[in-house]
Amino acid sequence: MTLLDHRGRCRVAVTGLGVKTPAGTDTASFWERLCSGRSAGARLTRIDPSELMVQIGCEVPEFPIDDYVTAKEARRLDRVAVLGLAASVDALTSAGDVRADPARCAVVSGVGIGGLITLEEQVETRIAKGPRAVSPMLVPMMMPNATGAGVSLRFGWTGPNFTVATACAASTNAIGDAAELIRHGGADVVIALGAESCQTATSISAFARMTALSGRNDDPERASRPFDAARDGFVMGEGAAALVLERLDHALARGATVLAEFVGYGRNSDSYHITAPSPGGEGAAACMQLALADAALDPAAIGHINAHGTSTPLNDSAEAEAIRKVFGLAAPPVTSTKGVTGHMIGAAGAAEAAAAILAIRHEAVPPTANLERLGDDIALDVVTGSARPVAASPALSNSFGFGGHNASIVFAPFGDE
Repeated sequence: MTLLDHRGRCRVAVTGLGVKTPAGTDTASFWERLCSGRSAGARLTRIDPSELMVQIGCEVPEFPIDDYVTAKEARRLDRVAVLGLAASVDALTSAGDVRADPARCAVVSGVGIGGLITLEEQVETRIAKGPRAVSPMLVPMMMPNATGAGVSLRFGWTGPNFTVATACAASTNAIGDAAELIRHGGADVVIALGAESCQTATSISAFARMTALSGRNDDPERASRPFDAARDGFVMGEGAAALVLERLDHALARGATVLAEFVGYGRNSDSYHITAPSPGGEGAAACMQLALADAALDPAAIGHINAHGTSTPLNDSAEAEAIRKVFGLAAPPVTSTKGVTGHMIGAAGAAEAAAAILAIRHEAVPPTANLERLGDDIALDVVTGSARPVAASPALSNSFGFGGHNASIVFAPFGDE
């Protein structure tokens, strides 16, 4: 078996997964919920939404936080960091003892916004009580890199530790950048994660004012409807997901279970508009082509696509056109798991990467929730109704973020060839 890829780079194995999402807080419940097609959309409970234009979201269900952080740590971490740390602990636990030099272990996190809950709370505190009442922990709690820093501190890893902030593409970029570290000898083991928890009154109001969110307050479970003719915006989600990536030879030497192999990464920029996708999905199409070229795969080799599929009119239309440009009439089955999870912003890409890997493992593609009638502008084979059996084959996962950031990654079933 060759341990180098077609470009002479170290092959990259995925050996661990952890999730803390609105669809489940462990991989088994996450996969079951995705396959059920039951949306996690509901009226918001972590804030009082009664005076907001949009009052719905997808929240992570309660889980035993004290299994992951002490009471003191919880007071010093924003919710985004708690979710990211918990997902990372689960991922490393599932990977087993990595037996690696801490200096050769890295953390790459993807966060779109960061500790917004703490920031908003402290702004209110300053206004109500004055500047001396502001917490000295505000800065380390609100900074976007706090999540990755907390993971590195927890495991004592002294290798590279950096944060990617490319909006909704952040954690897909984080996974791709983590794989690049391994491919080029910068690390042996990397936790690549995405985390986000920004369901605050101000954030939701801002997204609502720019007409990005669904206004279906009276029907939250059916509000997130990717690729549907009646889609009217995304549903704000929160959560975290983490992957353990390893040099393949290192994983095999310690007897690890290889869940999938990371084989392709594409990233580029639309350079068109700060929030809207480029017309015709030109940037997205080019990004997918870069990922396929990096993986040395023909489009026909892809078994399914986990689409960005936000449930917004412009994004879904542009992505559908981009997929048709790359794959033609023979495009593989497409799903958007955001119908179940909502849009987890910076955490979306990592959660969808986990879903793509689980789809490869289970040889099935989960349905797109709430898809009742395909939009006239969506000329794709979108999986709906129930999970569809698909033979184990490479999967492509897309993420496209405000600012024109595009990222696509490809995972493949692991073989011992």
